[in-house]
Amino acid sequence: MRFSYFRLIIERLFERSYKEGTILRDGRYQIVRKLGMGSYGIAYLANDLHTNKLVVIKRMRAIKRKTRRKSFEREARILRRLDHPQIPALYETFTERKALHLVMEYMDGDTVESLIFEQGKTYTEEEAFLLLREVLIVVEHIHQAGIVHRDLRIPNILLRDTGVCIIDFGLARFLHERDSKIESYILEKKLRRQIDIKSDIYALGHFLLFLLYSSYEPTTDEEKSWEEELELSDGARSILRKMLQISPPYRNIGELVRDIDQVLEKKGMKKDVVVS
Repeated sequence: MRFSYFRLIIERLFERSYKEGTILRDGRYQIVRKLGMGSYGIAYLANDLHTNKLVVIKRMRAIKRKTRRKSFEREARILRRLDHPQIPALYETFTERKALHLVMEYMDGDTVESLIFEQGKTYTEEEAFLLLREVLIVVEHIHQAGIVHRDLRIPNILLRDTGVCIIDFGLARFLHERDSKIESYILEKKLRRQIDIKSDIYALGHFLLFLLYSSYEPTTDEEKSWEEELELSDGARSILRKMLQISPPYRNIGELVRDIDQVLEKKGMKKDVVVS
């Protein structure tokens, strides 16, 4: 515990965030503000002074440069391969102040996290499944490209006028890769971090639970499982059990979408996008 605390202090001493107005890349980019910090990088909103458009710049953190550089280079390869309008485009990479930087498309909009916890948005069962279905269309594209995201949480699902977007590919992996540490993880982390499409489906099971709980009003202080607390249709309950690997899990996105479509059809809801 003490070691972790001192390591955090040391990392913060080395991590000097860019200040507002900092100029990078030989006068091209100007930092507007810091967006957040993750395990491998610090993200900033910046103005591209050549195009006068906003971009996101992700700077590699200072500690463990070799490991983090490898992660950044992988993220760059992944974004180049995906090339999808609902996934941030990678514009360029550059090295400055001994750190690798990724310059990405800025996607404005509201994350599902901010919609639920800051704006008080609630979802019915039908609305939750319709939104999940939109997300799955993008996720299937990711899987078909031979990639697994591994971090499909409510802060990384963005809603825009043009549709659902998925951001932050810092933990994404190519499906042919292997994680030598996977067996040392606790079960929850193992289910989320497997380099397998089932890990994305598992994470989206929790995403779906967030949507469903947004409209839940507890009637007692007694702690219960989601199966006891949420009033769900039989089809919805079955889908969640498979997504969360309580029942035999889905093998691919297509199987999941077909079950969702059956639930929506029973409720008289229309769906417009076909998944292979």
